[in-house]
Amino acid sequence: MHCAALQLAQHLPLSIILIMEKITASIITIGDELLIGQVVDTNSAWMAGELIKAGIWVNHRVAVGDIWNDIWKVLDEESRSAHIILITGGLGPTADDITKPLLCEYFGGKMIVDEAALANVKNIFENILKRPMLERNLQQAEVPDCCTVIQNKRGTAPGMWFEKAGRIFVSMPGVPNEMKGMMSDDIIPLLLKHFTLPFIMHKTLLTAGIGESFLAEHIKEFEASLPGHIKIAYLPNYGMLRLRLTSSGENKKELEKELYNRFDVLKHLVAEWMVIDDDKTMQEAIGKLLLSKNKTIGTAESCTGGYIAHLITTVPGSSAYYKGSVVSYANETKKNVLHVNSQTLETVGAVSEETVCQMAKGALELLDTDYIIATSGIMGPDGGTPEKPAGTVWMAVGTKKKIIAQKFYFRFDRIRNIELTATYALNMARKSIIES
Repeated sequence: MHCAALQLAQHLPLSIILIMEKITASIITIGDELLIGQVVDTNSAWMAGELIKAGIWVNHRVAVGDIWNDIWKVLDEESRSAHIILITGGLGPTADDITKPLLCEYFGGKMIVDEAALANVKNIFENILKRPMLERNLQQAEVPDCCTVIQNKRGTAPGMWFEKAGRIFVSMPGVPNEMKGMMSDDIIPLLLKHFTLPFIMHKTLLTAGIGESFLAEHIKEFEASLPGHIKIAYLPNYGMLRLRLTSSGENKKELEKELYNRFDVLKHLVAEWMVIDDDKTMQEAIGKLLLSKNKTIGTAESCTGGYIAHLITTVPGSSAYYKGSVVSYANETKKNVLHVNSQTLETVGAVSEETVCQMAKGALELLDTDYIIATSGIMGPDGGTPEKPAGTVWMAVGTKKKIIAQKFYFRFDRIRNIELTATYALNMARKSIIES
């Protein structure tokens, strides 16, 4: 702030000062397990997504271990730069869960029993878990007397809302399901009441079949033409790339109109590679296509081991169009279940055009489906030969009338090769569905 603005701000209430600047948040995740890689932090990503929808920008995401001084230091540091500090973890009933006593001391309070939280703990043990409580379980209902308690509708540890020096601190359990319930039901609505927030809008599309640098070069003039309040983000992931336009402002109608117009231009520029003009996954795009055509799909998987089936069935309602899968990992299963010719396996091998086409034909009959995906490959790190190195994959997609096959080479580790195979196979299937 300039000096004049600073002098004015000193005489304004906090709510008015905050309207004048961007509202920011820091996310602090607590637990040694996060630092040693034993547990992957999915909480921060989800929370950041919910905050940005509400018009709150995340400046920092910090992971810290179960060390008193480290947590205290991080609270001090993050409160200097953020209006909102969201904390997850360390609220359990064991000795290493130090978040609650630390927050009690940090905010100068004393521990008391919250009767609503106590009733919740007793109800969970008596009526849901149906097992006796230990003293440490009852301690879950203890909270600092200087906080506003946020009841936990999905677990025993309550959340806690503190305010200090114009900053808001919210502590939540680290269990993702419990944290998400608190964020959605209580914390986001409270933050929306507390702050005057800008309207933030995103428009996202998904592409496949083109690298990030090539696509960036293709749309460089479009990117250069964007006004300062509209940003473009490139979000690559396993053979796919999402493009996201983000804009923020006070006038929702004008913002929507401008962003939609820019998004239409972007869609036209990337039409050759666009999978779907929405923030959806490849499998969601395929599901939408199949539902629109009233058609079904199935999978015959060797090297992907059922991973494609897993992706398809993560979509709610996929039973309406997904028939099932044959995971024919062994050659015997390819022969006995999918009727792949023995001579084919002996002469050209399991990783071949002939084999995946026969797998596809067999699965089309067996599963009685309209479309099929078949995969066979060498995921590595071993098993390859000079003729068929690790990462070699054959894929087939199509219908009873027409099956097409394609060969790919992937050069990564086993898990990433499987994920890339699934992405490319799904994209092949998508194109086949569109063209048929």
